[in-house]
Amino acid sequence: MLALLFPGQGSQRVGMGRDVCQASAAARAVFDAADAALSMPLSRLCFEGPEAELLATEVQQPAILATSIALLRALEERLSQRAIVRQNPSGAARGSPLGAAYLAGHSLGEYTALVAAGALALDDALRLVRARGAFMQEAVPAGAGAMAAVLGVPPEAVEACCERARAETGELVEPANYNAPEQTVISGAASAVRAACALAKAAGARRAVTLPVSAPFHCALMAPAAEKLAPELARIHFADPLAPVVANVTAEPNAAGACVAELLYRQITEPVRFTAMVRRMRALGVTRVLEVGPGRVLAGLVARIEPATRRRSLGAADELDPAGELAVA
Repeated sequence: MLALLFPGQGSQRVGMGRDVCQASAAARAVFDAADAALSMPLSRLCFEGPEAELLATEVQQPAILATSIALLRALEERLSQRAIVRQNPSGAARGSPLGAAYLAGHSLGEYTALVAAGALALDDALRLVRARGAFMQEAVPAGAGAMAAVLGVPPEAVEACCERARAETGELVEPANYNAPEQTVISGAASAVRAACALAKAAGARRAVTLPVSAPFHCALMAPAAEKLAPELARIHFADPLAPVVANVTAEPNAAGACVAELLYRQITEPVRFTAMVRRMRALGVTRVLEVGPGRVLAGLVARIEPATRRRSLGAADELDPAGELAVA
């Protein structure tokens, strides 16, 4: 049984998508649609930069989404041209992309998964994530917030360190991403994040590394962004997905379009439960995962969460055929 995974913010690089755009008419159509939907040269920023513009949160988010969908459409095109019959694993909805039984994404990647599953139109998704990026950037003054990755201790230990840091500093810090059994990202006020990192090191953490991010994502400090995004979500029609999309905030598959807006609203301030998402899909019968989008972060995390799961990444044109082999295995 196959699941498709889509990466989140931080996986971008200048040049992403250029080779697949040159190799695939379907990919070119995605980038053309993105440029038109946003009334900006998103494709040029992906292919050529400059990096400083691509790193802006409101550009980075639609850029990663567009690149991921372009790669998916290119793979679908390649398989169709080669007349490869896609298997429809038990539990997969008829017509789901590549016959996938489930789809999921990390943070921003959940929007990409919804597009891939047919629950969200591409142009609506691009405009939503551009607004989402801007709202998240505006929610906390520059320098006031921070995020850090804590490695080498279980999530329960990180949670305890956050609780102690909140008590000591009087400021917010909490888990933002449960990425792997011993990799938890924390988010909050900069001083509280520093205090939690010091406590984690004292508790045996191998490393506690401040991340180069522009805002403290997935914590309660993002409440202003969630409130601004709510009316944008309310204007969008979300269809029932062709295959269930595993939600970040619940780690459960969702097959109802009517539930999507609430899940995306909650996602702004609640942690990404990626470890639980991967374990849930494995329990449901997933044995293969294909990460579609720039970078290889999610496939690496899956290897640490469920090592027996077969995995591959599709992030460039020269990976289309190996990715196809996994998709139809």
